[in-house]
Amino acid sequence: MPLRIRLSGTEAAKVRFAVSPLTETVLAVRALVRPAAHPVHARWRRRTAFAPDQELAELVAGPVPSFLMNVPPGPSAGIGAELARLRAMPPAFVASELAKAGIRARPAGELLERVAEELERCHAALIAPLMDRLGAILDADVDRQARRLAEGGVEGMLTHLHTQVAWSGGELVVSRCAGDDTVELEGRGLVLTPSVFTWPDVLVDRSPLEAGWLVYPAGGAGRLWDDTRSAPEGLTAVLGRTRAALLEALSEPLSTGDLASRLAVTPGAVSQHLTALRAAGLVTTRRAGRTATHTRTDLATGLLAASPSTDLATVLNTASPSTAPLRP
Repeated sequence: MPLRIRLSGTEAAKVRFAVSPLTETVLAVRALVRPAAHPVHARWRRRTAFAPDQELAELVAGPVPSFLMNVPPGPSAGIGAELARLRAMPPAFVASELAKAGIRARPAGELLERVAEELERCHAALIAPLMDRLGAILDADVDRQARRLAEGGVEGMLTHLHTQVAWSGGELVVSRCAGDDTVELEGRGLVLTPSVFTWPDVLVDRSPLEAGWLVYPAGGAGRLWDDTRSAPEGLTAVLGRTRAALLEALSEPLSTGDLASRLAVTPGAVSQHLTALRAAGLVTTRRAGRTATHTRTDLATGLLAASPSTDLATVLNTASPSTAPLRP
């Protein structure tokens, strides 16, 4: 049955994005204790020698209680600040959420402190080592959604947010949700949070204390575990590892956001590298509205195809400097 989030004009004007390390931590634990529901993370689970304590595992094994993942107050927050807000959750709200989930636990105040300590341990073990690549994927998704917002407004952006999310008559309709609820935002707006570890689910806070909240799978989430094919060592030595990897990724036309996701760097860094590669005749860019699509030139393809024994100067002298055409 679908879940509906009513968005008045006032609430639509308050739609914003936020990235949450605490959310990623909670959902990473969930992916560990519910392996069948998250096959895209199977490789990560196989090489993760870590187990959360039983109490936290039980809390996330079913529907996640709202108090565990509080709405980020700004575009991003540190794990320390988010854990402090978790510890400050109203005990009555915590008890109500536990009752809804049918979970019997220790008193709310004691539970919050114990769970916060365990989540801090889980963040250090599961998220902190991935944060550079994971953060780049999340930032790239926010950048992509911002472009959609600029081009198509709130309706256009929400329409393309995720296959389980649809816009209909002033309501955001989320499919594949248990029950048939309607979430009233009461003028507080809606926060959208991309996540790697929520895949393939869309999560909605049904009992928002503050703004409404929807967590959706970030584009390129599965690429966090990709083993990227290396560019030739000689080319890497000349261009640098990131620029060589960027050319390797451009075997197909990609946007700046897509490249950021694949390489696990920020969109701003990708733009700087692309500027240098365009100046060298290795990349071309085509723009449609606010979206830029990039592809590598024949010259770049020749450099990537060169064997280790090939003199790069020979490739540079023989490869055509003309650019390869972009095809729809």
